Amino acid sequence: MHRRFLTLTLATLTAAALTACTAGTEGAPTLGSRPKPSGSASAALPASAIELWHGFSAPGEVKAFEDAIAGFRTKFPQITVKLVKGVQDEQITQAVRGGKAPDIASSFTTDNVAQWCRSGTFQDLTPVIGQDGIDLSVLPEVSRSYTEYEGRRCVMPLLADAYGLYYNRALMKGSEPPKTLSELTELTKKLTVRDAEGNIEVAGFIPSFQYYENSASHLAPMVGATWYKPDGTSAIGSDPAWRELLRWQKDLVDWYGYDKLEKFRKSLGQEWSAGHPFYKGKVAMVLDGEWRNAMIAGEAKDLDYGTAPLPVSDTRPDLYGSGFTAGTVIGVPKGAKNPQAAWELVKYLTTDTSALVTLSNALRNVPTTKASLESPDLDKDPNFQTFLDIFAHPKTSTVPANVNSTFNQDTVQEFLGRWEKGAVTDLDAELAKVDKRLDDKLKLSGG
Repeated sequence: MHRRFLTLTLATLTAAALTACTAGTEGAPTLGSRPKPSGSASAALPASAIELWHGFSAPGEVKAFEDAIAGFRTKFPQITVKLVKGVQDEQITQAVRGGKAPDIASSFTTDNVAQWCRSGTFQDLTPVIGQDGIDLSVLPEVSRSYTEYEGRRCVMPLLADAYGLYYNRALMKGSEPPKTLSELTELTKKLTVRDAEGNIEVAGFIPSFQYYENSASHLAPMVGATWYKPDGTSAIGSDPAWRELLRWQKDLVDWYGYDKLEKFRKSLGQEWSAGHPFYKGKVAMVLDGEWRNAMIAGEAKDLDYGTAPLPVSDTRPDLYGSGFTAGTVIGVPKGAKNPQAAWELVKYLTTDTSALVTLSNALRNVPTTKASLESPDLDKDPNFQTFLDIFAHPKTSTVPANVNSTFNQDTVQEFLGRWEKGAVTDLDAELAKVDKRLDDKLKLSGG
């Protein structure tokens, strides 16, 4: 849930910084120079101290990380581990450029993975993964896809977010959660309540792309829309699934009335507060991530709600049960002082079932190996199980790694804001312009 607080401006600044050369790391040991291990890893590693930077900051989150590495400290008593909390991406990048890299760093966002891999900001883990005989099939394919770029796996997946549908049982009045877009439209209209002037009092579902988690990346899997062609250029204008999503969304916006929908949306409580409109019965169904279960437990414990996969295109029933995912990533930056010990901790945190279950139980994010998803020690109820199933679904997707990931998503979001407002008269022409902006940026980036 925590990476949602990262701003697009921060990600953009980080991406810009990543294009600069890395200084101050000449002569530092690397994973590429690691000798082939013999015997146990514990015996082979000398006494050392490593520093791990992460973005978690709340006391419970910090404790979760400490608890998760307890087993590592038992396995490697000669290695001292220092955890540094509340670190964001640009701090990692600047530290690497300044020759003061931590041994390990984690990030809440996958948007910088392509730049990190291409620039060498994070070291390629492929050699040590092979040396240690790690079978990457223990990770779902989608999490493998967002942790590598151009053949370099420079980070590993740690925890994941999965997105689904939350629904208020009282407001649903016995209706089952919708499985298709047409069912979502019908139920939205049935559950929406207006006053005598037509103002919205309760929304069945808010279709606005500006509403909380309703970003293009989170909604695209509902219709199987793709971001890029095989050659890396934009598929936004050529993939008909985008048109299907846009026309469905605009029809529902127009049914509400754009001005009335905006008036209602702007009157609602904050997403990250106890005043969330879903808690207050102002919205019957919302798109959200798995972390919302934990927030409901703390902020609206009496709320009677359920969870389900997101509805999908009526022509793509095979997509039902899937959704969008992205996740926390972790790796060894260039210039790490003790990269071999750092790799052992990265490997432990990302492949050890006990460590992943400990983190998931405390943070209520999805663990990222098949064994941890199925562990009997994982705390799960039907509402959380929904997101475990979404993450594991073979058709669950993400935004593919791209050196311009943040720019591309910002560009699409800007267009979507104009689209739902009714400022776009020629959809095909505007989508072609989106393609051109993305493709021109790719050329500038050497793609």
